[in-house]
Amino acid sequence: MSGYGDLLRTRGVARIIAAQLTARFPSGMLSLAYLLHVEGIFDSYGAAGLVLAATSVGQAVAGPLTSRWMGIWGMRPVISLTIAVCAASMAAIAFVPMELWGYMLVGLVGGLAYPPIQPAVRTIYPKMVNSRQLTPLFAIDASAQEIIWIAGPVMTTFVATQISTVAAIVLAGAFLLGGGIWFLASPELGRVRIPRSKRSFGVVLKRPPVLLATVVGFLLVASCAAIEAAVVANFGKEGIEAGVILAIWAIGSLAGGLGFGHVPIGPWALARRMSVVFVGGAAAMFFLDFWGLAITLLIAGAGIAPALAVMFAIVSASVKFSDTAEAYGWVGTGQLIGAALGSAAAGFLIDGFGASGGFAAGAAFAFVGMVIAIVFRRAHPDLRGRDASPLPDTEPVSLPVS
Repeated sequence: MSGYGDLLRTRGVARIIAAQLTARFPSGMLSLAYLLHVEGIFDSYGAAGLVLAATSVGQAVAGPLTSRWMGIWGMRPVISLTIAVCAASMAAIAFVPMELWGYMLVGLVGGLAYPPIQPAVRTIYPKMVNSRQLTPLFAIDASAQEIIWIAGPVMTTFVATQISTVAAIVLAGAFLLGGGIWFLASPELGRVRIPRSKRSFGVVLKRPPVLLATVVGFLLVASCAAIEAAVVANFGKEGIEAGVILAIWAIGSLAGGLGFGHVPIGPWALARRMSVVFVGGAAAMFFLDFWGLAITLLIAGAGIAPALAVMFAIVSASVKFSDTAEAYGWVGTGQLIGAALGSAAAGFLIDGFGASGGFAAGAAFAFVGMVIAIVFRRAHPDLRGRDASPLPDTEPVSLPVS
């Protein structure tokens, strides 16, 4: 822990972590706020699901695209524009009465304009710390984002039920604007410039580590989405048990990320961490009481943040600096698609087999992710004793003719 303390005392690190987490807080709030708001208007969870699907599609499409734009126009212009458009879409959904198709269209626009803060900050990190500190910094980042998923839904539910769903959306917008402005004010955004990529859009996916991180990230988040749905289905929406279990699960991820943050990343690192998620998720199928799920999901959670940290590190170490933002955009898109498909698969299995079916879906996704990480371990760079910083962008230098 003293190593993490030294890292957080590095100039600007604690500030930029806090700013980007604040700006990204709507990630843990908006889906639930939209769900409750649109369901209240149309008295239909199906209608709310269509709005959420449109928003998710927009986010998935925009992730790599807006990330690449930062290398063309700069981080501050792209993030400023997307924050403004995204905030306007949130205000429209909160305050403007529309037909269902209108809410879907506005949700799609808001998703397309979701600010690429996550790719931006992970592109900045290698320029803020030395190579020895980079892997632990990725671990802190992956662990700290669990705060979003612990506190975000709780705050949204409380505000939506005690005040109004409009207030819940407005609160998410306040985090987006306040955190976004704080992040934009960070001097690192002025000091770090992403070079324009010379490669075509999408070519970065040909890098095996990027593709591996995108696919396994998709499966990891699909597993998490399925487990989350299973927990809610197991305890219902009335009591607090589901919320407590989900918090314990997130705490396990937070502890795992910090505990494994200094472990060297070898070619088996991703497979080992996915195996922890699989074992815990599979055991949850057979222990559906409160304490059984608390223990099994604490185990499963201990592999989530460490697995994400490994993905961030192998992507960083495998692409040129000009391609890092787009690469992280693709990884984020894979995770968004995984969240949608994981929830859908779990929903069908829960309808047919109860909560155990949802946990089975989560375990299956994690198992496939573990197998892929094992089979394609040659695509996983060995970072033991290696710098995890991005590859430098080099250009030919013109020399005077003598």
